[in-house]
Amino acid sequence: MSEARLAESEIAEVVALVEAATAADGVVPLSEHALLRLRGGGHGLTIDAGGIVAYGHLDPAADGESASAELVVHPGHRRRGHGRALLRALRDEAGGPLRVWAHGDLPAAAALAGSEGLRRVRALFQMHRPAAGPLPEPAVAEGVRLRAFVPGQDEEAWLEVNRRAFADHPEQGSWTIEDVRLREGESWFDPAGFFLAERGGRLLGFHWTKIHPDGAGEVYVVGVDPDAQGLGLGRALTLAGLHHLRERGVPRIMLYVDESNVSAVRLYESLGFTRYAVDVMYGTES
Repeated sequence: MSEARLAESEIAEVVALVEAATAADGVVPLSEHALLRLRGGGHGLTIDAGGIVAYGHLDPAADGESASAELVVHPGHRRRGHGRALLRALRDEAGGPLRVWAHGDLPAAAALAGSEGLRRVRALFQMHRPAAGPLPEPAVAEGVRLRAFVPGQDEEAWLEVNRRAFADHPEQGSWTIEDVRLREGESWFDPAGFFLAERGGRLLGFHWTKIHPDGAGEVYVVGVDPDAQGLGLGRALTLAGLHHLRERGVPRIMLYVDESNVSAVRLYESLGFTRYAVDVMYGTES
């Protein structure tokens, strides 16, 4: 088993597999990043048993970070060793340290990781709040203005601030222009809900919102340049996006935040968010 580019028919099979797993588990087994790469004709590892019954996505090691992976097994083909075989194949393909995401922190994923010598190294909280309810107005520092993102103009400046804001974040901080373009091509992309904070023509921070097909709103990503810390931009940008989502009529708002980002967790809790679910990353050194 080795990583290979998938044919259109194989992509359709994997998408159907993901949908079946989502229905069975109550959680999407692959991240947005992995799904975008899949639908864009990306590479992947598969197990075929009269049809694709398991799929693995691998991001190779880069910039000092270990490789990362995600995998899913069709609900009708579990308990047959496919998950273990796929995990071992991903590990071989990585050729070194590997991090593996388990979305939803399901018991079966934890058991498989533990039996293969992977330990819990990171957790990502999913937090929710109803769109209704008390919501302060955003207050920005003197000289700072908020405006909407302009496609074709702001990508490079945004990438630079995103890189600086998430320098210690292995996924978000490594985004490329291709990652931005992929999302700009999605049906949910709306520049009116992509807020930028700037002063003197310099971009200082941002809040990119998203509305899901089921109508839920999302605090997609909030970032502030380290040089602009202390201006209250994180709170102001978050509130601007929350007001926008509420005005769009969403019933609830969700977000993801690293367990280790204590200040962000506290901010979101102060704005009415509560923990809803957890995604766990498991890691190994070989």
